[in-house]
Amino acid sequence: MRETTIHNAGNELLQLVTFNIGDEEFGVEILKVQEIIRMMGITRVPKAPDFVEGVINLRGKVIPIIDLRKRFGMASQDHDKNTRIIVLEINAVIIGFVVDSVSEVLRIPANTVEPPPAIISGIESEYIRGVGKLADRLLILLDMDSLLSKGEQSMLTNI
Repeated sequence: MRETTIHNAGNELLQLVTFNIGDEEFGVEILKVQEIIRMMGITRVPKAPDFVEGVINLRGKVIPIIDLRKRFGMASQDHDKNTRIIVLEINAVIIGFVVDSVSEVLRIPANTVEPPPAIISGIESEYIRGVGKLADRLLILLDMDSLLSKGEQSMLTNI
């Protein structure tokens, strides 16, 4: 994973972890990221929502794992050597998210981020904080706090 900084004097910089799901590149605030781990064995949980892959044991702590492809209604894909689990803290709950690959740590000026359009690639805009305009690509910034409803978060703490 590389680290890139795009400078713009006198402007707040957003520090993001970027990752890919399919052909789309996403970013989340680095302060929400606890760690990034390689794919590991996931224990299935009966009657869990379809986007919940199951749970893992991470250093003695049971953590629910969500497949972001399924959460966003994208086609499933087999895990490969690039698949990662991004472990995040969302509203005081530790949750792992399966992504196709992790790209880099990126710092971008806050003024390069625009509000989200109504729909981006079928992903509901309520999950999207904004779209970062980089020199050669667009970066979808996710609002991880709104990715799961309060009921879903509560259900995950009871797994």
